[in-house]
Amino acid sequence: MKLWEKGISTEKLIEEFTVGNDRELDIHLAKYDLQASIAHAQMLEKVALLSSDECTQIVNCLNEMLVEVQEGSFSIEVNFEDVHSKIEYELIQRIGEPGKKIHTARSRNDQVLVAMHLYMRQELSLIQEGVLEFFETLLELSEKYAKHYMPGYTHMQVAMPSSFGLWFSAYAELLIDDVFMLKAAKEVCDQNPLGSAAGYGSNFDIDRVFTTQALNFSTLKYNSVAAQLSRGKAEKSCALALASFASTLAKFAMDICLFAGQDYNFIKFPDALTTGSSIMPHKKNPDVFELIRAHCNKIQAIPQQIAGITSNLPSGYHRDLQLVKEPIVQGINQFKECLEIFNYAIKQIEVRSSILEASKYEYIWSVDTLNDWVSSGIPFREAYQNMAKSIAAQQYEPVKYSAHTHLGSIGNLCLDEIRLKMRRAAEK
Repeated sequence: MKLWEKGISTEKLIEEFTVGNDRELDIHLAKYDLQASIAHAQMLEKVALLSSDECTQIVNCLNEMLVEVQEGSFSIEVNFEDVHSKIEYELIQRIGEPGKKIHTARSRNDQVLVAMHLYMRQELSLIQEGVLEFFETLLELSEKYAKHYMPGYTHMQVAMPSSFGLWFSAYAELLIDDVFMLKAAKEVCDQNPLGSAAGYGSNFDIDRVFTTQALNFSTLKYNSVAAQLSRGKAEKSCALALASFASTLAKFAMDICLFAGQDYNFIKFPDALTTGSSIMPHKKNPDVFELIRAHCNKIQAIPQQIAGITSNLPSGYHRDLQLVKEPIVQGINQFKECLEIFNYAIKQIEVRSSILEASKYEYIWSVDTLNDWVSSGIPFREAYQNMAKSIAAQQYEPVKYSAHTHLGSIGNLCLDEIRLKMRRAAEK
């Protein structure tokens, strides 16, 4: 069944190509299309396009299908083009004539739009919950390893003293920037497009404020053309938020892969979290973090993928827009999986102590010693030159573990302030 069928058969090859994998993707949207259809039916009753009895029958049937979705028994068979045609077919089969009226005053275009908006809004909320849990894990690790020193690097060269407390809380605070992106994407998705029909509204006197309130949208997309133009744009906003988080996770995973190697040997994980080699018995590979890195790098490409599909389209609907669904659905699912496995694995990290006692790190304290000279009254440029001469002459003797006390330093991690900052960001 197709919502646009007019009794003319479509060639099988054409049908398969145009439908693509919508059936598989649309199973993620079934819940949201049903919720929107319930609100739409109730609105149709309010404006006297459905009788009270017709509305009751439709809503009850849609609620039955919602239960089936939740139980996992709802499916979209091969003879249906998408979830929208499946739901309308089921309505007609189960309740007869009233089911034929559900499509009054709407188009498949605004059906897809509202389902996607509801889906992305909900998934972004779930991602935020997962991020907040991961954030707390990192701050707990920061507290636990606040006094475990490690080298800091610039240009991949040993630079200055750092700590695992500083490292873990750095990535925790980066997540706050990502939450800002997520909140912006939620704002974009939190606008009701239902009622825009094919992009130009209709001459039915529908109540768009009613469906906006029924679906708990903060506002509606007033202009019907703007509502249609938001297809692809809303997905791109969501993808940008995913890409921001993915960038943080990918960089963090890269650090882990580096620091777990024998040349660094800063950290390790239980053997059960690693994999082996088919020919090298000694190998314990960080495959989990390598795959997180790769998946997150793929996710960072999604905004460009969506932009490539949509950037040169004129106003109005085009079938090209069907293709923005797949990258965003797959990207959301993949990121949630990466976030879950990262949070699970990082809790089991084992950090090596006394790393900076190795002689190869002795120059890491040179800046601290130089700063002590400055504090004693030597001008900075003179102190810098004296330190350079001392190192060149191999006369430098490090003064280790000097105090770092300013805000955000290894001796003052400001974890409470970072927690408060995240709380405020998440609540906005």
